[in-house]
Amino acid sequence: MKPSLKAFFLPVFAAGYLLSFQVADARGVPDGFTELTKALSPAVVNISTAQNIEVSSVVPLYPEGSPLEGFNDFFNKDNGQSRVSKSLGSGFVIDGEGYVVTNNHVIEGADVIEVIFPDGETFDAELLGRDPSTDLALLKIEDEEPFPSVNFGDSDAIEVGEWVMAIGNPFGYGGSVSAGIVSARNRSINHGAYDDFIQTDVAINKGNSGGPMFNMDGEVIGVNTAILSPTGGSVGISFSIPADLAESVIDQLREYGETRRATIGIRVQEVDRKLAKTLKFDAPKGAIITRVKKDTPADKGGLKVGDVILKVGDTDVPSERALFRIIAETKIGEAVDIEVLRKKRTKIVSVTPDRLKEKVTKDNLKGDKEDPDMADKDVMGISVEALSDAVRKDHKVKSETQGVRVTRVSSKSPAAGKLLPGDIIEQVNFEDVVTPQAFEDAISDADENGLDVTFMINRDGNFIFYSFEVS
Repeated sequence: MKPSLKAFFLPVFAAGYLLSFQVADARGVPDGFTELTKALSPAVVNISTAQNIEVSSVVPLYPEGSPLEGFNDFFNKDNGQSRVSKSLGSGFVIDGEGYVVTNNHVIEGADVIEVIFPDGETFDAELLGRDPSTDLALLKIEDEEPFPSVNFGDSDAIEVGEWVMAIGNPFGYGGSVSAGIVSARNRSINHGAYDDFIQTDVAINKGNSGGPMFNMDGEVIGVNTAILSPTGGSVGISFSIPADLAESVIDQLREYGETRRATIGIRVQEVDRKLAKTLKFDAPKGAIITRVKKDTPADKGGLKVGDVILKVGDTDVPSERALFRIIAETKIGEAVDIEVLRKKRTKIVSVTPDRLKEKVTKDNLKGDKEDPDMADKDVMGISVEALSDAVRKDHKVKSETQGVRVTRVSSKSPAAGKLLPGDIIEQVNFEDVVTPQAFEDAISDADENGLDVTFMINRDGNFIFYSFEVS
């Protein structure tokens, strides 16, 4: 069976928890995990959620007077009612005041969220903010007494081969402890633009999502978030969100109720070994610009297609994946110097980043509201759908990709044999289309003006242009 990524996410945050034991050599082989477990377990919680789901009819009603009319009530007895879907995950308290970190996918769509401590004490939780891009969420619980909590550590300091330990709620068995070592750093699993996972061989299973990964100093160095498995159970390949990334996201959710990332409006590709050799680099580094969007900070600042971005501010750009994380953390509205290689010469370009438009804000914690522009469309025999969070997750569409996804192409369509289901249409007649309604409007405008339509297609990261007559 082909291995598949299963998203089982966990929390990583902590603050104000004083450990009363000494670790002689945090990087050596531990004598055991008993003292760490006793000290840390009180701050690791179970997350229980419930969601009301409307039950609709799955069988068409027979007309009045039909001999089969009596079956209407039998087959559709639950129509108009609702059922409750429940799920379990993990989390951890990062502040004695009751701030709890978990995964976004643990609480997404929930109508009720409860935080359950190891002693069984249960608290109703308020969702303060969530970030689908990094799969993190922040909850708040209240009590007269301070809660036990843990602290974030320096995930950049963690090294391959170091011992780590996870505490969580696998398959509903709360308070479960597992341990292992760091297997690799800086892993991408095609989850999104900010992938930078810590890989471990710690046993992580469904229900561990949102729980913490600790180093031997008792600090949270990662939030467990995914596993690679052919069975859905742990086979020793698990991934955690680095604490340094998680902490910056959680700080924003705590302060603003939403993330506030910067963007400059470019598309880039990796500088591979062949390109690095051509550029006379000792090793691959940086990211080469493949597109500069019109009227964006990059366009206004003078960045050009073909520029190789080497540094943003004082931060070197080691790779294409790292670039978006670096830009996202720059200050919005403040100019930053970007060092590029242009025609074999280095050049400094000043760019003032804009704020990235996020899908989830403090006023819209459950995500995209019902929007008629997002409804599926069928135009020219081409059926398209919006790139919702669910579509991106199901079809592994990167968060930076914008457009509409092709779901079907009629055999009678002028696009038959060219467009394929799964293609992302990013532009129509060289204008961006980000909703199915915008796609339909662009084709209608071309038809009214007697023009052909040209699509820019993103097919697995490769861009293709096709022109068709409107029919």
